[in-house]
Amino acid sequence: MRLLACAGWLVAVLATPAPHGATARTIKVSTWNLDWLTARAAGDPALPPGLHLRSEDGLHQLATYATRLGADIVGFQEVDSPALAARLFPPARYQIVMSDDHVVQRVGLAVATGLTVTRHPDLSELDVYAPDAPHQLRVGLDVTIDDGTASLRILIVHLKAGCRNAALADRRPACRTLARQLTVLDDWIAQRQDEGVAFLVMGDFNRNLTPADPFFRQLETDGPLTLTTAGRASPCWGGTYFIDHILLGNQARTWLRPDSLRVLTYDTQDPALAPDLSDHCPVSVGLEIP
Repeated sequence: MRLLACAGWLVAVLATPAPHGATARTIKVSTWNLDWLTARAAGDPALPPGLHLRSEDGLHQLATYATRLGADIVGFQEVDSPALAARLFPPARYQIVMSDDHVVQRVGLAVATGLTVTRHPDLSELDVYAPDAPHQLRVGLDVTIDDGTASLRILIVHLKAGCRNAALADRRPACRTLARQLTVLDDWIAQRQDEGVAFLVMGDFNRNLTPADPFFRQLETDGPLTLTTAGRASPCWGGTYFIDHILLGNQARTWLRPDSLRVLTYDTQDPALAPDLSDHCPVSVGLEIP
């Protein structure tokens, strides 16, 4: 895999004037796992023992990076409430939409105020655990974004951890769970392929997706997808393979601005300082919406 060329934080994708007579605009779309962003107190039974809780300074730093990111649409993961999301994505600029499940690590979306958001039912089937299981999995957030001329269906996901590279037939519990989630995600994508709508799936897949990965190939059963992170590795925290991905389907594949994949890295690259930031960096691409 080739490391995405960058040093320090990478600047926002800037809108490029469209040719005379064209009406396309470039919007920046990003996914960002915010790593247990919660205001719950230490010892809360919903939190793992010894979890590092964010300080006010940590929240301020995250808000500063959110401003640097400057994205129009941000799919985020591991956020406990809309109020906390609004600390990073203020209501003067963003609308906040979040999943309705009751886990701490909820998924959500921050959308620029000039865009219209239509909410669809959460993809609750991604929680493949039994209702009486001691812990539940994250559901998917399903919305349509409209700018008045074009629309984009978006699904935000945070899939099961623990099976980044193993075969889908691996019998470990994490891999078996991820394989069940794959079936749900594949069905959602197939429905969008059949409808012919522009769509995007982004979030923390907890999987090192590649075009040859059986997980990704299964998602392409009903039509081609563009894996925007294909052939690259992330510079986040000194270099790693992507598990945060943005997938494009149907006409959204043609909207991808070439070479627009960006990773906004933190000013510090000392992993010891990660707890007040996040163990994930924001990943983004530019889409030229007709």
